[in-house]
Amino acid sequence: MTCAAYVFDAYGTLFDVHAAVRRHAGRAGPDGQALSDIWRAKQLEYTWVRSLMGAYADFEVLTAEALDYAFDRIPSVDRSLRADLLAAYRTLDCFPEVPAALRALKQRGVKIAILSNGTPSMLSAVVGHSGLDTLIDDIFSVDGLGIYKTAPAAYELVTKAYGLWPSEVSFQSSNRWDVAGAVRFGFRAAWINRQQAPNEYHDLSPHITLPSLDGLINH
Repeated sequence: MTCAAYVFDAYGTLFDVHAAVRRHAGRAGPDGQALSDIWRAKQLEYTWVRSLMGAYADFEVLTAEALDYAFDRIPSVDRSLRADLLAAYRTLDCFPEVPAALRALKQRGVKIAILSNGTPSMLSAVVGHSGLDTLIDDIFSVDGLGIYKTAPAAYELVTKAYGLWPSEVSFQSSNRWDVAGAVRFGFRAAWINRQQAPNEYHDLSPHITLPSLDGLINH
């Protein structure tokens, strides 16, 4: 199936959310990975809970609040790292195969975009840092909506902007819940299962499952 646009989730799909703590691994110590895991989990939880409550706070605020919670849970990690970790989150590393995968799609002449919970400022910073700005046509942020994925209005940002039917959009995410939301909306969805996680949301299955973005061009 040929799609007119390939749209990517940012965090965890294009950019490694654990790169911030890994960059300061020496200072974070042996519990750094645990801190990073909790930080990410709580960050996502805050987006879902606030969306359900109708009490939006932007992703940068929630990222900082989630980090504070992680410090409370893992007191062995020095809180003096807070500012450095938040700064590092704006310059996360992209996964190694990302530039080549996007370049191959770009050569097809399709639209390439990001659809993310991140704020425009956060996304602009991380895309620029990774050098992907020349490969990505558009960045769609839910920030203007005041609600997070998996709200249908988030995915609709793409179809409204491009004048496409959902079935004309290929959506890629490493987050299974995000894939479920995209499938429910009508996108052709690819689950980039980087962690080899078990499947869930069996009534909202991805069209394809890949271990990375390698090979996406062939699907």
